[in-house]
Amino acid sequence: MTGRRGLLLLLSLTALRLALAAILPLTPDEAYYWLWSRHVQPGYYDDAPLIAVWIKAGTALFGATPLGVRLFSPVGALAGSLLLWQAGNDFFSNRTDHPGLVAALLLNATLLLGAGAIITTPDTPLLLFWTATLAALARWHKTGDDRWWLAAGAAGGLAMDAKYTGLLIFAAAGLSLLTDQRGRAVLRRPWPWLGMLIGLVLFMPVLIWNARHRWVSLLKQGGRTAHLDLSHAGLHLADLILGQFGLATPLIAVLLVLGTLRASRAGDAGLRLLALSVVLPALIFLEHSLSGVVQGNWPAILYPGAALASAGTLGGRSRRWVAPAAVLGFAITALVYGQVLTRFIALPPARDPIALQMRGWRAWSAEAAREAHGDPIIATDYATIAELDWGLPAQNRLIAAGPRWRWFALPHPPPTRRALLIQSNRRGPPSPALFSAITKIGPLNRQSHGVTVQAYTLYRVTLRANAPAVLLRRPHRR
Repeated sequence: MTGRRGLLLLLSLTALRLALAAILPLTPDEAYYWLWSRHVQPGYYDDAPLIAVWIKAGTALFGATPLGVRLFSPVGALAGSLLLWQAGNDFFSNRTDHPGLVAALLLNATLLLGAGAIITTPDTPLLLFWTATLAALARWHKTGDDRWWLAAGAAGGLAMDAKYTGLLIFAAAGLSLLTDQRGRAVLRRPWPWLGMLIGLVLFMPVLIWNARHRWVSLLKQGGRTAHLDLSHAGLHLADLILGQFGLATPLIAVLLVLGTLRASRAGDAGLRLLALSVVLPALIFLEHSLSGVVQGNWPAILYPGAALASAGTLGGRSRRWVAPAAVLGFAITALVYGQVLTRFIALPPARDPIALQMRGWRAWSAEAAREAHGDPIIATDYATIAELDWGLPAQNRLIAAGPRWRWFALPHPPPTRRALLIQSNRRGPPSPALFSAITKIGPLNRQSHGVTVQAYTLYRVTLRANAPAVLLRRPHRR
C-alpha cells in the first residue's frame, strides 16, 4: 500500500467513526465522563482528569450531543495513527517497505481501536499521548537531538493525566536507557531529566488534588492488586489472554506477539524500547490477574509498541500475513458495527454486550421522569446516575447518593421528605444507612425490542440528612 492510499484509508476510517459516534447512544461510562466534563477538577475518585477536558472541548464545539462527547476519539485516533506512522519510519529508517504505515494499518484493523475510536473513555487520550511519547523517542533515536526528550516528557505527562498507567511509558523509557551503553551516557546529560520534570509538572495538579483528598484516586487504582484471589487467577488469566486475542483479532494478535518477541531479543536500542513498552505493562496486567479481572480495554497501551515491533521485525513469510490479518481485522470490526446498527444477530439480553451498554436508555429515562411526578430522583450507582443525567429533562432534579460522590465539588441536596429511588436489582435493596424511609413501588425495567435488558426497582424514600449525596446541576441539552 502506498502512502497516499494509506492516508486515504485513515481519513475514510475517521469519517466512518465520526458518523457512528454521532448516531450511537452513549454508554454509561461515557455519560459518566460527560458528567465529569461539567464539573472539571484536577482529580476524581475513579481516575485521572484529562478525559473531562477532552469531552468539554468536544461539547464546546458540538454541544451536549453524542458527537460532542465523542468528537476527539475519532480525531485522536487519526492523530495517533499518523504519529505511529512517523514513529515507524523513524525507528526503522533503513527499511523501504513502509514500516510506519504497516504499524498504523495493523493498529487500526484491531477491534480494540475500531471500537475505542468511537466511544470515549480515558483510554482514548491515553493511547494518543502514549503513542506521541513513542513518536518523540523515535525521532530522538533517528536524529540524536536530545531536545526530543522534552517533547517525550510532555507527552508522557499528558498520558498520566489521562490515566495513571501512563506512568509506565516513563518506566519503559528509563529501563531502555539503563540497559544500553549509549542510553547510560544520555542519562549523564540534562535532557531526559528535564523531560521527566516537564511530565511531573503536567501531572502535579493531579498529585495536589490527591494530596488534598486523602490520596483517594491513587489508592483506588493502586489498591486493585492489594488482595490476592488465587482461586480465580487461572480464570482471570484466561479471560485476559483470550480477550486480547479477540480485541486484537486473532491474526493480528499473533503478529503482535511475534513482533514483540523478536524485538525483545534484538540488540537495537529502539527495538528494546518498543519491547519494554509492551512487556512491562503486560507484566503489570498479568500480576493484576492474580487479584481480579483485567478489563479488556486496560491493555490498550500494549498495542502501539507491539504494532511498531511487528512492522519493524517481521519479514519473509510472516510479513505476508500482514494483509490477510488486516483484512480479517477490518471484517470483524465491520461485523461489530453492523450488529450495533442493525442487531442482525438476536442475542439474549444477558449475553448481548451492546444491548447492556446502549439499548433502551432513552425510553427508560422518559418513564422514570413520568414516575417521579415532579419529585427528585435518586440513584446510588454511577451507571444509573449517568444515564439518568444524560436522558432526563433538565427540569428533573437528580440526586446522586453514596460515598463516591463526596469527592465531587457539588452541593449537598436540600432536605427532602419524598423522592423516587431507582435501584438496579443487581445491587440489592436500598441501604438504610442512606434512607430513613423506604417504600417499594414496583419495577422499572430497561427494555430493548420488548425484552428486558436490565431490571430496576422503584422506591419512595427519604434521604437521611447526613447521607453522602450531591445535587447534580442539570444542563439544557440540544
